[in-house]
Amino acid sequence: MFPIGWAYISRAWSRVQGKFSRLSLWFRSPSRRFDPRGAIEFVSLLSDQLAFTPIVLKMVVLASSIITKSGKALVSRQFVDMSRIRIEGLLAAFPKLIGTGKQHTYVETENVRYVYQPIEALYLLLVTNKQSNILEDLDTLRLLSKLVPEYSSSLDEEGICKTAFELIFAFDEVISLGHKENVTVAQVRQYCEMESHEERLHKLVMQSKINETKDVMKRKASEIDKSKIEKTRGEKGGFMSVQSMGSSGIDSSFSSEMSISSSGTGFGSGSGFGLSSDVESFSSKSKGRPASSATAPPKGLGMQLGKTQRANQFLESLKAEGEVILEDVRPNTGPSRSAAPPPLTDPITLSVEERLKVTLKQDGGVSNFDVQGTLSLQILNQEDGLIQVQIETGGHPGILFKTHPNINKELFSNENILGLKDPNRPFPTGQSGDGVGLLKWRMQSADESVVPLTINCWPSVSGNETYVNIEYEASSMFDLQNVVISVPLPALREAPNVRQIDGDWRYDSRNSILEWSILLIDNSNRSGSMEFVVPSADSSVFFPISVRFTATNTFSDLKVLNILPLKGGPSPKFAQRTILSTEDYQVV
Repeated sequence: MFPIGWAYISRAWSRVQGKFSRLSLWFRSPSRRFDPRGAIEFVSLLSDQLAFTPIVLKMVVLASSIITKSGKALVSRQFVDMSRIRIEGLLAAFPKLIGTGKQHTYVETENVRYVYQPIEALYLLLVTNKQSNILEDLDTLRLLSKLVPEYSSSLDEEGICKTAFELIFAFDEVISLGHKENVTVAQVRQYCEMESHEERLHKLVMQSKINETKDVMKRKASEIDKSKIEKTRGEKGGFMSVQSMGSSGIDSSFSSEMSISSSGTGFGSGSGFGLSSDVESFSSKSKGRPASSATAPPKGLGMQLGKTQRANQFLESLKAEGEVILEDVRPNTGPSRSAAPPPLTDPITLSVEERLKVTLKQDGGVSNFDVQGTLSLQILNQEDGLIQVQIETGGHPGILFKTHPNINKELFSNENILGLKDPNRPFPTGQSGDGVGLLKWRMQSADESVVPLTINCWPSVSGNETYVNIEYEASSMFDLQNVVISVPLPALREAPNVRQIDGDWRYDSRNSILEWSILLIDNSNRSGSMEFVVPSADSSVFFPISVRFTATNTFSDLKVLNILPLKGGPSPKFAQRTILSTEDYQVV
């Protein structure tokens, strides 16, 4: 494009035409003599008028930069060949050119034009030449101002420096060779985040290698653990000579060659001589081997006294990362004893259990509140089966009771007595399972005052950190036990910084969950709070919050008053167990 003035061209052409006319008269003259001065004058005039250099008006952006108020360059992308000293000089001179109280968005010097926009404590700046289109530059600046907050969470010096390369890539998508591309913010973000098949394949290969390395690590840890156990058994398995046991029925000369295995119960509990040890000792003596070789413990025998300290530390580090470690524990040679629950000692046991399903809103209010309760009966002896159960309810109007089909409904509705329709039929006996269900009830409500525990979570972003304040408020109706409040967190490299807490906390790094535990909530601590700090994150990351607890009283306040024997006689002894627990308790 050569935008030359047409008036200038027409004047030059008229002068050239005059010279041509003079030249044509010379050629038509009769003498036809050559005039060197006239030819030189004509050529000189022609070269002056036609051999001019046209001015090309290039609308180009020299650089796009983000600088501080003092002119310090944080990010700068040059789109033409420009030295570092040149761009630093242009950026350092910009703050001195801005006048106070002016509403202009550009400043011009002899060579360049600055088009700028303040963003908090910084300047977003375009350096262009003076022939550029100011309207197009303002449109480019407006697009860049929308892109900067997309890539930098905090518009300060630290946040811009952390995302410097992302901003440069975004600037390159907007400006190419100094000219604006016809793109939008969404297109720029799509172009910058575009994935390649090779990159995805590389990530899959790397992840498979990581998983394979973890599997190898687990196998090595298990092998090390087993070798340490075997070594411990060999060193501390408890092999003794017969003389040290005080045995008088064996010859001392022969007993020095024999050993007794004390695996399992030991000598004092009646274990005899180890047969394998006798055979090995005898064979070693007959072959003329040293007596010390006979004392080597056979593989697989001995008593496990515990793991070594190094193996324990390695396993504890795996458990801290969330790995489930299945320890290989060999069974004892003695009789195995299973850890069974304590048997029922009372002849009759009635269990009152209520389960909570609650969904609370993070901004207040109840989305779902459901209580489901059961009353079950367990009888040990068959002779105690002919009974009736007299109960008392709290009289809550929102609770609906429903009896078992074999229970006399009229008797229950009139006298609050639970008995079978056939009075000659006894209740089932035995302590297997949860007993026989006699009564069920359900309660639903939208009133927030009946909620036993409310949670308030307040995340707030400050700079590059997010401060999270969580507080609980417990109802005076219940004393809550073993309370655990689980808060999801963003993926972190290290544990969050817990600054204040009423209770204890634990960080699950594998699942990225912070667990806040309170052993007991009673009248002394009906409310409490916790504050922790994590890197900058969106507030939705910290939800849903899960809650677990138990209590010894229920919403129905159901109580067993008496056991009525149908055969007559005194009332049998009974016990009542009451528990309130959470099944699904969340803040969303």
